[in-house]
Amino acid sequence: MRVSRFNPRNRGFTLIELMIVVAIIGILAAIAIPNFLKFQARSKQSEAKTNLKALYTAQKSFFSEKDRYSDFANEIGFSPERGNRYGYIISAAAGSAESRTTAAIAAPAGGVTTISYDAFRFGGAGGVPAFAVANYTPTAPATTVFGVQGTCPNCNFFAGASGNADNEATTDDWVIAGFEGVGAVSGCSEAGNVSSGTPYNTRNDVACD
Repeated sequence: MRVSRFNPRNRGFTLIELMIVVAIIGILAAIAIPNFLKFQARSKQSEAKTNLKALYTAQKSFFSEKDRYSDFANEIGFSPERGNRYGYIISAAAGSAESRTTAAIAAPAGGVTTISYDAFRFGGAGGVPAFAVANYTPTAPATTVFGVQGTCPNCNFFAGASGNADNEATTDDWVIAGFEGVGAVSGCSEAGNVSSGTPYNTRNDVACD
């Protein structure tokens, strides 16, 4: 007499069970991946905030010694580490642009007013950064934002950062100033008073596509 060796505990998964598992994994991935990408983009924004605060500190230190603020990054010793995803504008004055398209940074021809993102690492042209400032209004003095440096070089400064936080066409823009300002809800920025030395997101590329 033949003895059956079939053991019900050794049977495999049915097609329906496998399809249910795949469907559950797909749902979890659909929920988790967008949140992960937003978290990753927000972590990139910390670079802009950290470097702008460093720029603010450098300007304040320079002012304590020279009784004036500077238009130039190399004069105040502001130089973000390589691998920067954001480009930086120190002032609107006439000066040199620091290009980071090669392994070695070329010596500037004069005062550095803009610093490009690290195009050597991330690719692209690495041109002069440009960012929207329309969503930030200074409360004092009563003048245009980039006009502050020209009309009051010894008492105020204004700088900013621009980069691509989420690999889309639009940019993520930040400003920092040596004076009080007001932010407006426009172009994906937040409303509210902005104190001196506080990085302000004039266009949040993470929250707004």
